[in-house]
Amino acid sequence: MAASSAMNVMLAIHEKKTVSVELYRPLRNYICTHYSEREAQNLEDDLQIVKQYRSDIEKSSTDTPEIRRDLYQSYFKTLVVLESRFPISPDKDHVNSISFIWYDAFKTKLKASQQNIHLEKAAVLFNLGAVYSQIALNADRSSANGLKVACNMFMASAGVFAYLRDNESMKATTGSSSNTLDVSVDCAGMLERLMLAQAQECFFEKVTSEGRGPGLCSKVSRQVAIFYEDAFSALNLAPLNQHFDRSWVYHVQLKAALFHAEACYRSGLELHAKEEIAEEIARLKSGISTLTEAKKYTKGVAQQVVDSINRLEVMMNRNLETAVKENNRVYLMRVPAPDSLPPLPAHSLVKPTPMGEVLDASKEKMFASLVPDSSFKALSRYTEMVDDIIRTQAEKLQQGSELTRVRLKEMELPESILALEGNSCLPVDIKEDVEAVQISGGPSGFEAELQQLKDLSRVNHELLVQTEELLQKEAREDAQFRTQFGTRWTRPQSSTLTKNLQERLSRFAGNLKQAADSDGRIERSIRDHAALMEILDRQPIESALPTLARPIMSLDAGEDAVVGALKHSLRHLETLGAQRAGLEDMLKEMKRKDDILPKLMTSPGSYDDLFRKEIAKYDHVCEEIAQNIDAQEHLLVKIQAQNDEFAALFNLEDYKASREKSYKQIQAAIAKFREIKENINEGLKFYVTLQDAITNVKQQCSDFVMTRSIQCREMMEEVQRQVAGLSFQDGKNHSYPPVGNQQPQAPRTSSMPPGPQIPPNSHPQAPYYHQSMEQPGAHGYARPPPSYGNPQQPPYGNTQQPPPPYHLQATGSPYPPPSQPQPQQPEYGQPAYPGWRGPYYNAHTQQPASHPPPPYGVPPGPYPPHQQGPGGYYKQ
Repeated sequence: MAASSAMNVMLAIHEKKTVSVELYRPLRNYICTHYSEREAQNLEDDLQIVKQYRSDIEKSSTDTPEIRRDLYQSYFKTLVVLESRFPISPDKDHVNSISFIWYDAFKTKLKASQQNIHLEKAAVLFNLGAVYSQIALNADRSSANGLKVACNMFMASAGVFAYLRDNESMKATTGSSSNTLDVSVDCAGMLERLMLAQAQECFFEKVTSEGRGPGLCSKVSRQVAIFYEDAFSALNLAPLNQHFDRSWVYHVQLKAALFHAEACYRSGLELHAKEEIAEEIARLKSGISTLTEAKKYTKGVAQQVVDSINRLEVMMNRNLETAVKENNRVYLMRVPAPDSLPPLPAHSLVKPTPMGEVLDASKEKMFASLVPDSSFKALSRYTEMVDDIIRTQAEKLQQGSELTRVRLKEMELPESILALEGNSCLPVDIKEDVEAVQISGGPSGFEAELQQLKDLSRVNHELLVQTEELLQKEAREDAQFRTQFGTRWTRPQSSTLTKNLQERLSRFAGNLKQAADSDGRIERSIRDHAALMEILDRQPIESALPTLARPIMSLDAGEDAVVGALKHSLRHLETLGAQRAGLEDMLKEMKRKDDILPKLMTSPGSYDDLFRKEIAKYDHVCEEIAQNIDAQEHLLVKIQAQNDEFAALFNLEDYKASREKSYKQIQAAIAKFREIKENINEGLKFYVTLQDAITNVKQQCSDFVMTRSIQCREMMEEVQRQVAGLSFQDGKNHSYPPVGNQQPQAPRTSSMPPGPQIPPNSHPQAPYYHQSMEQPGAHGYARPPPSYGNPQQPPYGNTQQPPPPYHLQATGSPYPPPSQPQPQQPEYGQPAYPGWRGPYYNAHTQQPASHPPPPYGVPPGPYPPHQQGPGGYYKQ
């Protein structure tokens, strides 16, 4: 107990004492046993903090109350963390080597010892409440700020004792024969009322020092008395009536009487001002009677309290004497009996400070890596509860949005309103088709594509002419030498070797002719359907749609009001939809942030209570969702009625028929565009493929001409040696060295100069042949050619057919699958003259040409394109 000489005496609570307890080693051993040594090493810092906290608690109170307050708060939160991770009990699988011992704060020779953490938590809470009361008592209540600090600290002390009573007292005193009354439910409740009485007393000092009215002072004083009376009642009941020193009981009893009398005194001042003399006399007599009775119990009470009672008694007797005289002389009122008076009004200005947030350990990071299985299971259960709520509410939101979409589509809203404003819109599928057409160039791009067809056709014609000129030139030169040398010119004629090549070139020419007919059909189709497809070039395409016209005649001009009401309802409906989206996002965000694992780890009660409290966070969102859905249902009914009136007023059925007609026109234009586009693409693929085929044949012809040029030079040398008598071998077994790699020859005995000699009546070889001879390393001339012989050879060239004209009616992939081997470059199967076995000779099989196949699937076999009928690639 402590007192202040300047003001009324108040009480502070002394702290409980304890003995030293080893926490570090048992906790570390538990981690090593149930987790790992590595985990214990990682948590070394946390273990040291726990050890230091307990050591500081055990020291004598040499620190200031503020430092001790912070220490008790930190240590209590640490104990909450330890409780969820380290089971402390006599059980062999638990931390069973720790026993907490605490002495009673009021009977210091009594002590309690328990092998659980509940006594430790209760004792720490008791000391925390005691330290708050010490801080309050040390405050200078003579100043306004000091009085405020004292009042707040007393309320905080009351909050701690209330928290002790509600959360830890039962656990610390139940199931154990060793306990002390200071942490019991009864004592904690009594101390809470005592601290509230002293906090309210601070307010009484404040209002009296500020000179407030007697009515307010009476109410505040009466509430002080009520708090003291509650504490006095608890002290007079078992088991506390035998536990506290009588000075405690007398102090509380005198304070209750003092402030009850003070309330009567202040009330009497107010009644006297109102000239209610009779009640004033009764109140003063009641207060004086209370003080007279209380003065019997002043033993051990601070003298300041007794002096306050005496002073108040003197003032009340003086006022009573004055009031009685006035009543006898002036008012002559009947004085009521004190016990017949109504209770004095009271006004409470204090309450226990909530300590849940101050003592919340959910944000503590100590031992965070140690999570028991029970906490994980509880978290999983809670998560399922939250998921069920979110899933149910999300389904309601989605159903609401889907219902709105379907109902609006049935009413064709807001399309009808947009059409009225000239903002018609196409269905999504038609809109996408039109956009695809416009991206590809639209009907206006056909002109450029037709020009591409013409350019490709011209290129193919030019290639074909160039190829034919190669063969014709070689044939003329062969005929010239045949005329010059007569029977000595024994190689086959060109016409017998190029029969297959000529036939292929003829078929190519037929293909080009038929393709030209198809090009013409495409051009005519574009021209014939230009008016139909013109709509696809409109920008934007919605400008081609009809608009919803206003009524020609209106009697009351009410269409604007109808349209305005419908628009307002649609905007309201859109707002509800946006709210639903926001509510769904709010639910997801709440779930994302809803981490109750720390609270599960520190929850002192059952998980069910925590779950109910946490799930309640979602109640307001669920209520808003239900209100949103209900409001939407009513609004849709209203929109339906408004839309019916709108449709009747604006003749909506005629507009729908006109709009559907426009849709069909656009779809027909898209279909025709795609048909023509497909035909053009087939034509482009045909020309590209045909160009590759003609290029391949042209290369074959060039190879053939080059080979014939080399053969011509060698035959001329042979003929010159025969004429000059310089033959070195028999004609049947004569062979020639390879071109470009001739072996040294023996000196000639003839007087003719070395090298081939042209007879007088012959003409020099054309430069083409000399150019051919100068080409480096012609393909296949790495070995000497064999002697002439075996003139019966198949015609030159292969039997590969040229690509037919492109027909869109044909099906199948235009190119062979990737897994098929590509055809090799063919070798020519016909030697240039009898006995020739050049590198192009292939006596086994004929290989197909390497040009790409036609761009569509067609039956194999040669066919003249012009015999296929008037079709071509054009699609009817």
